[in-house]
Amino acid sequence: MTLKSKIISTTRIIVVLTLGLFSTAVLHAESLRIGHVSSARVMREAVPAKEADAKIKKEFSKREKELMAMSKKLKDKAAKFEKDAPVLTDSDRTKRQKELVEMDQALQQKHKAFRQDLAQRRNEEGAAFGKQLQAAIKKIALAEKLDIIVQDALYYDPKIDVTNKVLEELNN
Repeated sequence: MTLKSKIISTTRIIVVLTLGLFSTAVLHAESLRIGHVSSARVMREAVPAKEADAKIKKEFSKREKELMAMSKKLKDKAAKFEKDAPVLTDSDRTKRQKELVEMDQALQQKHKAFRQDLAQRRNEEGAAFGKQLQAAIKKIALAEKLDIIVQDALYYDPKIDVTNKVLEELNN
C-alpha cells in the first residue's frame, strides 16, 4: 500500500466519522464552523511529503540498480544459453539451465525483499507525515476556531478551504 493510498484510506475513514459527528453537531449547534483540506494537494505540495519521497528514493536507489543489473545479467545469460544450446552437450545444457533457474529464483527473492522493505519504509514515512499533517490541521482548526475540518469532501465551498494554511504550516 503506497503512502498516498494509505493516507487516502485513512482520510476516508476520517470523513465517515466526521460526517457522523457533523450530523450530530448540526442538531445541537446554531452555527457550525467547517473547514476543508485536500489531502491529494497536500501530498503533492507539502515539503515534508516531498522530502520523504526523496529520502526513500535515495535510500532504495542502490538496491534498485543492483536488481536491474542482476536482471540484465540473467537476460544476457539466457540469451547466450539459447544461442549456444544447439552445440552444448546434454550435461552442459542441464548445468546451464540449472544455473539460470537458480539465478532467476535468487532474483525473485531479492525483488520480493526489496518490495517488502520499500513498503515498510513508505508506511513508516507515511505514519510520520500523517502525524505532522494531523498536528498542522489541529493547529489551523484551533487558530481559525473551526468546529470540524473535513478532508477530501465530494463537494465543498472554496471559501471553507484551509488547504493553503495547512501547507503553510507544514512547509514552515
